Amino acid sequence: MALSVAIAGASGYVGGELMRLVVNHPELTLKTVTANSNVGQSVSSLHPENLAHADLVFVENNATNLQGHDVVFLAMPHSKSAEVASWLGDTKLILDCGADFRLENAADWEKFYGTKHAGTWSYGLPELTLADGGKQRGRLKNVNRVAVPGCNVTAITLALAPALTAGLIEPADIVSILSVGTSGAGRSPAPLAVTEGEGSSHAYGVGGVHRHTPEIEQNLANASGQKVSVSFTPVLVPMFRGILAVNTAKAKPGTTLSSLRQVCLDAYGDEKFIQVLPEGEFPNTGDLAGSNNAAIGISLDEHSGRVVIVCAIDNLVKGTAGAAIQSLNLALGFEESLGLEGIGLKS
Repeated sequence: MALSVAIAGASGYVGGELMRLVVNHPELTLKTVTANSNVGQSVSSLHPENLAHADLVFVENNATNLQGHDVVFLAMPHSKSAEVASWLGDTKLILDCGADFRLENAADWEKFYGTKHAGTWSYGLPELTLADGGKQRGRLKNVNRVAVPGCNVTAITLALAPALTAGLIEPADIVSILSVGTSGAGRSPAPLAVTEGEGSSHAYGVGGVHRHTPEIEQNLANASGQKVSVSFTPVLVPMFRGILAVNTAKAKPGTTLSSLRQVCLDAYGDEKFIQVLPEGEFPNTGDLAGSNNAAIGISLDEHSGRVVIVCAIDNLVKGTAGAAIQSLNLALGFEESLGLEGIGLKS
């Protein structure tokens, strides 16, 4: 029998992606979608592309409507997921697509989010290489609470973790500049957002203040076994989906392009959702639209002695909803790729 699913905060872009992926998963059945201001509206009014759930109606986001499901996805703003999770103590599996349970250090949470730290759940990035051997997927089996990574974090982490684990780059002076689609700003109008096709771009979270910074450094420290410092700047660009992360770091003596490529191939060669591109090739966000894939291109700037690793993902899928489904599969003992293959918008 398929597991019953609820999505809390399903009116937003992430909620829409979760619905699309749940339809594609043979072991899941969507029963309930909650919202706040959109209560009483049909799914089709906000997600017209979601034909399978077009007549499902958004209900109030409360304990009564969310309790009693096997799986609950939380697609809530930061600091809201913890409250909702507190209603659902008996739920078999909860996956938080917000930030509330990602950070291990309470002081980091309080500095960047300004509220009390709610705790730490199992981190849902299966392909993350770890300094003590293995990957993060080994820590996701049979868990019942998962913190889904941030989308910017995913693009940076996947690019840099293997080189840090292998000791090929310095853990300090890492710089990441990301081009981010407008869906990354959420459905609600925001002063930082730019309209797709408008031809304008906007840097935000400049100067080390973006809330994904401590999560990036946490992941890369877990990959390297050392303290890591990252200067991270996202730039909203006129596309709807996608993240293109251009990451640079100081190469350690003896690092070559060949050695960089080899550690990435060793880390990701058997991964279904990560492709290391041929030498001299770099990814495009459009090629990944709607898919759970990541593509990585690698270069070595010998003039500056810096490694350049470029990673592209769809922020709504590999960056959020797809990672949630991957983590669900691991937690519940399903094949990790179940429901995620062949889901690209071009397929």
